[in-house]
Amino acid sequence: MDKVIEIRNIVKNYQIGSVVVRALRSVSVDIEKNEYVAIMGPSGSGKSTLMNIVGCLDTPTSGSYILNGVDVSKMEDDYLAEIRNKEIGFIFQTFNLLPRYTALENVTLPLIYAGVPKADREKIAVDSLNEVSLADRMTHKPNELSGGQRQRVAIARALVNKPSIILADEPTGNLDSKTSLDIMKLLDAIHKAGNTVIVVTHEEDIAMHAARIIRLFDGEIAQDYSNEKYGKL
Repeated sequence: MDKVIEIRNIVKNYQIGSVVVRALRSVSVDIEKNEYVAIMGPSGSGKSTLMNIVGCLDTPTSGSYILNGVDVSKMEDDYLAEIRNKEIGFIFQTFNLLPRYTALENVTLPLIYAGVPKADREKIAVDSLNEVSLADRMTHKPNELSGGQRQRVAIARALVNKPSIILADEPTGNLDSKTSLDIMKLLDAIHKAGNTVIVVTHEEDIAMHAARIIRLFDGEIAQDYSNEKYGKL
């Protein structure tokens, strides 16, 4: 299989006053194309730091990160932003939608940054909203949508550039249990369609949707194993 992510000996330190916080301590991990991975760990374990590095939102103190054959670990911010928009679709706990924009306009944004011609953008965005069953809510603004519908808009936006990786950070954290299950079923379907999906979560029932679970503790990988219950939910 093709490796989408190759992380080698990643260290991330933060300087807070005179104290050095070692958030990641020589983490190494590979993720294959079309894997479905959950990254877990208690608060302070390093999972958010690892997610930020995987998502090209931050760079490591040392170590290498190869994303689809490109070493992104030492890239400047402008290049990182370009890689991020092309290769990674983000889904956040807080949805991160622009309140004054309609669902369709929110989904179109990554296409604008990617330089997709205006004539093509709307059709691509409409197709993406259709994928998440929101064709009837395209002209609605976020405050006119339920939490589950807002997360579907965020998922449509994450999919619109056909990224290598869908990176979901606590994607059900602001949703009730029934809506959470609906969103996870949608992520399951996205994975089955051929996408690489990485979910960062502290919830065991959410992690159970993934085929592989990586547990972090004190900035190190404590466990990395196949989920025996995968596909049985």
